Amino acid sequence: MKNDILAKLPASFPWRGNLHCYHSIDSTNTSAKRLASAGAPHGTMVIADMQTHGRGRMGRSFHSPEGTGIYLSLILRPNLPADQLMHLTCAAAVAVADGIERAAGLRPNIKWTNDLVAGGKKLGGILTELSLRHGSTVEYAVIGIGINCCQKEDAFPPELQDIATSLHMCTDKNIVRSTVISEIIVALEQMSQQLGCSSDILQRYRADCITIGQEISLLLPNEIRHGKALDVDENAALVVKFDDGKIESVHSGEVSIRGMYGYV
Repeated sequence: MKNDILAKLPASFPWRGNLHCYHSIDSTNTSAKRLASAGAPHGTMVIADMQTHGRGRMGRSFHSPEGTGIYLSLILRPNLPADQLMHLTCAAAVAVADGIERAAGLRPNIKWTNDLVAGGKKLGGILTELSLRHGSTVEYAVIGIGINCCQKEDAFPPELQDIATSLHMCTDKNIVRSTVISEIIVALEQMSQQLGCSSDILQRYRADCITIGQEISLLLPNEIRHGKALDVDENAALVVKFDDGKIESVHSGEVSIRGMYGYV
């Protein structure tokens, strides 16, 4: 896999020497955090053919079978305080969509905040984790990316078949994972140079975000609130008009679009 990816990257690509590839790993994010704590440089990438303990948001597992998906984590060391990186997940989602579009001819939508969606089903997701130094200074960020690439419908567990999809299922094409990975990596490197331009990034994110304008449910630990998503603000929060008439910016919680992924 490593040689295939390197062969598709530009000779001048600055992160060529920072690629760590594995056949099987517990979690690319966990491995990347270990490397980052040991001093791994900006642009270090961890890629695996499969994960035994892939992780998603809110402690969920991420289905990571061998040879069918992209499981990639990237270490960034942005020279920005944490409060200027509220849009990092949004930036990564747009970059991944760029890479997928160039590699497969399909541009996925984004469900706030971190799900990649195609045909009303989940194509992949992004898990962003920050390590802070002295309270607010970012020591490093790890961006974990999982994309379903080559699966046919019956390859997913029964509980996922109605809600998950893959690039192959969406395009009916033979998907070469190394091509998709190389395009995503190039897009992420470009994104990393533009993190200070949050307004431009969020404008592009809004164009891809299918949550805006939808009736949604916000799943909180002790309650479920219903409303309509109006916008994504400059802090990457979801602006929601709730059924009681209040308009609030939502920074956390699980948002479901009513009728998507089997939610009602």
